[in-house]
Amino acid sequence: MSDGQERVGGGGPTEGGGGAPGQGRPGEPTGDVYDWYRRGAKLLAEGHPGAAVQLLARAAAAEPQSHSIREALARAQYDAGSYAAALENFRAVAMADPSDDYARFGWGISAARLGDFETSAKHLALAVAMSPGTAHYRAALKQTRATLAARAGAYGPLLPGAPGYLEPPADAAAGTVRPEDPAGGGAAGRGEGQGTDKAGNGAGDAELTDNEDEHE
Repeated sequence: MSDGQERVGGGGPTEGGGGAPGQGRPGEPTGDVYDWYRRGAKLLAEGHPGAAVQLLARAAAAEPQSHSIREALARAQYDAGSYAAALENFRAVAMADPSDDYARFGWGISAARLGDFETSAKHLALAVAMSPGTAHYRAALKQTRATLAARAGAYGPLLPGAPGYLEPPADAAAGTVRPEDPAGGGAAGRGEGQGTDKAGNGAGDAELTDNEDEHE
């Protein structure tokens, strides 16, 4: 999402701003829910995700059923590095609307950022199935699957610093084999190679972009 493009599904939040005006308490932004949403989306587009999160979180609290607000909040959280919070909001949108391919994509790359590559691969595959023409969906899925294969040893052992590399446990590094790990190596990881929407990075680095020619 670092390109800052606004994606508003379903025509944006309720027209007219369904919430009460946010005025009267110290530190509370002025305006109503729709104002908070529009200002938050503008901040996100201008590359200020942290500030956008503040307004969009307030809007989402006032209008929790608005998919557009929640998705914009998830994008801002992802760009601000709050991947667990972004995943929760993308998941909420996807569960409410299983046909939302963008929410599935966001869920997938947020999971990759958190190291849950198997979950990432699952939701990226669903996003690709729903929108096969979207190039950054396919790129993220390809790299996620490559990381899963690498973690399974298809390309030999991963070197320190490689996407998906896990440090071996301390006892394994000392030459002690744990009963639950007969090979004595590091944990197998939960599986997805980080897909490259940004050159040289993994699926967790995939930009939550909206290609106007490919995806509404």
